[in-house]
Amino acid sequence: MQEAPLEVRPARLSDVASLVELRLANAQAHLALDASIYRVPQRDAVARHFVAMLTDEAGRDCVLVAEARNGQVLGMVEVLRHSDPPEHQILRPEPSAQVHTVVLPEARGLGVGSALLAAAEHWAGNRGITYLSAGIYHRNIDAVRFYSRHGYTDAGLSLGKSVD
Repeated sequence: MQEAPLEVRPARLSDVASLVELRLANAQAHLALDASIYRVPQRDAVARHFVAMLTDEAGRDCVLVAEARNGQVLGMVEVLRHSDPPEHQILRPEPSAQVHTVVLPEARGLGVGSALLAAAEHWAGNRGITYLSAGIYHRNIDAVRFYSRHGYTDAGLSLGKSVD
């Protein structure tokens, strides 16, 4: 595997079109995993989401992109902070966030995802975030393998039930 020459940087408003394409392609891939739980969101809703994130002056969350030398955005990572549990709950507060990494299929295996994840971890650490999670669907073997290679481990079991 040869590493791709790239720059990881904060996303800009000029990246929104690329971010939308990454999100929609990722949605299609997840739809193929399980159409009963995934959907393809509306393009304009995705664009509004990224515009809102990139213009949020508070900078609570983060979107980073991996850009090739030719200017093409090869992937992105979102870091979305979790809220602290309310005072009445038993969980102890811990500054934490969830990461979502997406890499173009043709750029996988070139170190793009690893560079994005390292940059996300650096961003989080600089802001006092001490725990990162990645909500991975169990059938998404490639994502499970990717995050596992980077030290992410099974953090528990989430049970659910559809209610009629």
